[in-house]
Amino acid sequence: MKKFKHEAQLLKKALLVGLSYAKQRGFASLPQGTSEKDKVAVVYQLLSQDKQITPLPQDKINGPEMRHKLVLWLYNQLPEDHELRQED
Repeated sequence: MKKFKHEAQLLKKALLVGLSYAKQRGFASLPQGTSEKDKVAVVYQLLSQDKQITPLPQDKINGPEMRHKLVLWLYNQLPEDHELRQED
């Protein structure tokens, strides 16, 4: 798995964008106390169901792998010159 310099910020942004996407699709907002782990699982499942990301094999579905998929998803959507895409 490739590590990104701004992985924490990319994940945070991916969750915001993913939850916004879910809301646009008509899903209810998650309760205030929902853990990051649960948010990652919800957003990952929705995006893989909608074929926005390639689903992981069944034996690879775990927290770090789902987080990485969400980071990759957002990273690939950002413009080349975006600050979160800088590798230096």
